[in-house]
Amino acid sequence: MVGSKRLLTTLYYEFCVWLAPVPGALGLVLRKFFWRRLFEHCGEGVVFGVNMILRHPGRISLGDRVVVSDGVVLDARNDRLNKVIAIGDDVMLANNVMVSAKGGKISLGNRTGIGAYTVIQSTNDCPVKIGCDVAIGPHCYIVGGGNYNTERYDIPMWRQGIKDDGGSTIEDDVWLGASVTVLGGVTVKHGSIGASGAVITHSVTSRDIVGGVPAQKIGQR
Repeated sequence: MVGSKRLLTTLYYEFCVWLAPVPGALGLVLRKFFWRRLFEHCGEGVVFGVNMILRHPGRISLGDRVVVSDGVVLDARNDRLNKVIAIGDDVMLANNVMVSAKGGKISLGNRTGIGAYTVIQSTNDCPVKIGCDVAIGPHCYIVGGGNYNTERYDIPMWRQGIKDDGGSTIEDDVWLGASVTVLGGVTVKHGSIGASGAVITHSVTSRDIVGGVPAQKIGQR
């Protein structure tokens, strides 16, 4: 949870967790003042909502004017890297977003907005890279390393490990509507659009509009 075996670091983390549910302006001020010391880097003007969950915050970098809304989970459990989650300037994480890099790496570019209840997950050294000026709607799922190996029948699938799919990339100026899924191994190119409910299983060309399950080209900007 803490990412450090030092007693003082653990005690400070526990104190900051105690501040997580403090409501209103008082909570915003206390978290803004005390929480910034938890992170690998925390820029100016960062706002933390109530009831956030932080795991290994010392491996998380936040740019300037980042808004982290109520109930957001930032999980950077990867002992092999010093910077596991990197969030750029002017990024907005809406309520109950989960950014989880258990054994992976995640980066969010400047001025990107992530809709409520979206899950961004990276595992097994399969990174997720999201560029600048990206608009991601609510209830989306973006993953790198999201599939188990399933070839063997003598042991459970979860014990066969995760397939190395190379991760997923969403380039600059992409718009994903509500409930879009982007699977591992996929690149969504610059300026493209994913229609609501699309399941993107293959890479998308620049300025294409895709929709459906699995997603197919339905138009072009």
